[in-house]
Amino acid sequence: MSALIYQPDANAMQSGRAKSNIWILEFESHSHRTIDALTGWTGSDDTDSQVKMKFDTCARAERYAKQHGIEYTVIKKTKSTRQSKSYSDNFATDRRQSWTH
Repeated sequence: MSALIYQPDANAMQSGRAKSNIWILEFESHSHRTIDALTGWTGSDDTDSQVKMKFDTCARAERYAKQHGIEYTVIKKTKSTRQSKSYSDNFATDRRQSWTH
């Protein structure tokens, strides 16, 4: 049994930082998904793949995995660099980019 430990991405509909420090331990699926002929729903007999456990820190998630003998992989986010832009930059005389309008 193996699992992934990661921080979920922020919701696109929110701009705040609420729930941004949560770590999730999610089990990987070990069986193939099948399509039910009657309903058309996709299903699996692997119930572990439905489990998502939330932890306050990465260390607590790792400790839980070690205590229960679960192989795990930690996926850490890389910080993205964001350029600060303002409306007045569109009209700057020292623009490096070409005008797009």
